[in-house]
Amino acid sequence: MVQVARKTERIYQVGSQQRSDARFRLACELVRNGRIGKVHRIETRIGENPQGGPFEVEAVPEGLNWDFWLGQTPKVDFVKRRCHYEFRWWQEYSGGKLTDWGAHHNDIAQWALDADNSGPTSVEAMGYPIATQPNCYNHPRNFEITYEYVRGKERTQLVCMGSGQNGVMFLGDKGKWIFVDRGHLTASDKKLIDEPLPADAVRLYKSNDHMGNFRDCVRNRKLPICDVEVGHRSVTVCHLANIALNLKRKLQWDPAKEEFVGDEEANRMRSREMRSPWKIDV
Repeated sequence: MVQVARKTERIYQVGSQQRSDARFRLACELVRNGRIGKVHRIETRIGENPQGGPFEVEAVPEGLNWDFWLGQTPKVDFVKRRCHYEFRWWQEYSGGKLTDWGAHHNDIAQWALDADNSGPTSVEAMGYPIATQPNCYNHPRNFEITYEYVRGKERTQLVCMGSGQNGVMFLGDKGKWIFVDRGHLTASDKKLIDEPLPADAVRLYKSNDHMGNFRDCVRNRKLPICDVEVGHRSVTVCHLANIALNLKRKLQWDPAKEEFVGDEEANRMRSREMRSPWKIDV
C-alpha cells in the first residue's frame, strides 16, 4: 500500500484519529521536549481479548456471500461470531486487541518516540495459552508485549498490555509521568502539563479534525497527519507482537529491512498462504 500510494501520488489518511486530538499531540510534544526527562518506559494499555466458544455452526444468512467474505482466509462453515464486529477476535481475520486498540495507542507511542519511519529492534511476548478448539476466539485473554527502541545512546521500553486503565502512560526520570487517553491528560505534577513549552520547542503536525485534514490534503497534495507510511509502521508493531506470541520467544527486528534478524521461521510469518483464487500482484 505504501509503494502504490507513493507511485500513484495518492493521498492516503489512516484512521488513527488520536493524532488529531489535542491531548495526544500535547502529550507527545511534552515527551519529545524532555518534560519528564529520559523516557524509560511507555505503557500502552489496551484491554484484554474477549474469550468465547465453541460457537455453533449456522446457515449462511440470505444476502451474505460467505465465500467472498472469507476472501483469502481458509474456507470454514458459517459461524455468526466470525463475522462483522466479532471478526477481530479470530487470528484468521485480525490481530485481536493488538491490532484494534493497539494500533491506536502504539501509534501514539511511536509518535512520541519520533519512530514514524522506523520501529523497535526487538519484541518479546507473554500471553498464552491460546485457544485451539474449533470455532473459539483464539487470541490470549491477557498479554504483555515488550519492545525495545534504540535512539542513539537511549533505550526505551514500550510495553503493550491487556491490563490497566486504557490509555498511554509515559514514565520518565525521578518518578515523573504523563498519562493520556481519549478524555484526559494528567501527570505526576500538574505543572508538567500547564507550564508552556519554550518558543524553540519541537512542535508536531497539528490537526484538530482528522477527516478535515484529509480533505485539506486532497486539495493541497500535502501528506496527511497519519499518512500510509505512518499507519504501516504503527500496525507493524502490532503484527510483531502476534508473531512473538505464537512463537513464544524473543525476536530481533530490523526496522530498516523490515525483517527478523536470523530467524527464518519468524520471517515466514510476515505473510501467509492465500486461499485460491486470491492473490496479490506486485
